[in-house]
Amino acid sequence: MRSLDTARSVCERLHPWLLKELEQSPYLERERPGGPAVDLFRMHGGVGLLIPGRYGGHEADPVDALRVQLALGSVSPSLVAAVSMHHFAVAMLSSLAAEGGRLTDEQSVLLHRIVPEQLVLASGWAEGRSARHDLEPGVVARPVEGGFLLSGAKKPCSPSRSMNLFVTSVVIHGGDGSGPEPALALVAADAPGLSVHPFWANALLGGAESDEVRLTDVFVPSGLVVRAGADDPALLDDLRSTGFVWLQMLISAGYAGGAMWLVEQVLDHQRGTAAERATLTVDLEATVALLESVARATDTTLGDEDSTARVLVARYTVQNALTDIASRALELLGGMPFICGSEQAQVAAALRALAFHPPSRSASAESLLRYFEGGSLGPV
Repeated sequence: MRSLDTARSVCERLHPWLLKELEQSPYLERERPGGPAVDLFRMHGGVGLLIPGRYGGHEADPVDALRVQLALGSVSPSLVAAVSMHHFAVAMLSSLAAEGGRLTDEQSVLLHRIVPEQLVLASGWAEGRSARHDLEPGVVARPVEGGFLLSGAKKPCSPSRSMNLFVTSVVIHGGDGSGPEPALALVAADAPGLSVHPFWANALLGGAESDEVRLTDVFVPSGLVVRAGADDPALLDDLRSTGFVWLQMLISAGYAGGAMWLVEQVLDHQRGTAAERATLTVDLEATVALLESVARATDTTLGDEDSTARVLVARYTVQNALTDIASRALELLGGMPFICGSEQAQVAAALRALAFHPPSRSASAESLLRYFEGGSLGPV
């Protein structure tokens, strides 16, 4: 399929041989917990996709990054779920680097290490729970000499088992009785007091390593905690907006890549009538074109309300479309793939998970309505 071949060529240019090596493993092997997908991503330079060139990365523009995700999603839904969280964390750090004076010396050293050492970042920022704001921190930071002690838990957190660095939102509670202060902490995965525990129980997307990360009095130096001070009060809002836009775009593209592979199977096997195949492909191409239009309009540094609203509209549209496209593709492929629990059936089921990534449709409904009516989008 032409559009998927284009995505594959971009992925091959930026991450040579990654797709071929992934495809050498059986689908269930690369989708299982402890499978090879994240390690292969690391070995083929995947960690540097969004890292600025001066830090050794590819500094991919949004369209190329989107196409890499489409290609990876066509071979491993688990991998794109995991690496979208890595890219989310990287996008926030890279936006700090793009703005002069926003990156501390410690943070700059860390950013320089990611590509040479092939560090994988796990994100503990977005977290979906019932009756709780998706992005409300579940980790408390207590000031101590030289830094902070972090305690709390994040679940689910991807890719928790392969991470070298845990990037998490926190709330700082000062001993002086001051109110809670939001912040962002960069925590080494091998820090004393940090542990990973089983959480994800569904066989689908098991390779995303979406388990629980617990922190018990984990020390983090002050230079690795990002705070919004009086001189830069918009810092955390800018970081969150930037990472949020990248995450929604890339996670949607990852699942769309799975749908592209399903439609490619229909085309390759000449299933259904020409009219059925053409209608299915047109609907898929319209979905991909919507994501590409968002990518072309996306600023690579700071997000804004227009970018956030635009990417949410695309994400929910894609979310609706993929369910229908996957269902029709499976129907055209016939009953045996479903009966046998084939790769096609597994991929189609995995695509439903896009609906469960925060923010849920209901969580952002009021914010979007306010924006559509001419007001401020506000938190989503």
